[in-house]
Amino acid sequence: MQKLSLDAQVRDHLKRAAAASTGRSAETVYGGHEHVLRQTLIALTAGTTLAEHENPGEATVLVLHGRVRLLAGENSWAGMSGDLLIVPDARHSLEAVEDAAVLLTVAKLG
Repeated sequence: MQKLSLDAQVRDHLKRAAAASTGRSAETVYGGHEHVLRQTLIALTAGTTLAEHENPGEATVLVLHGRVRLLAGENSWAGMSGDLLIVPDARHSLEAVEDAAVLLTVAKLG
């Protein structure tokens, strides 16, 4: 069994995001291409957006820190620390309303 502190990871990646020209930092904390399940910690500085993209499979976004907005077409969902957002099966984007960190969980289809 492995254990890691998401709180420590969030602090580290928020610092990395603040120092990065892109305003973001990410790391896969579990799984990957050889697994069905993949969990990625993503930190974004306020105003940073992950551009619109396709859904790679069933996915959720757990907000660990700050506030975000998930957008899909005309729909949007606000999330704050502790909220779980279900990613729609549609093109979508994620925007940091304030400095934020999320845990993206994806179960790849087929």
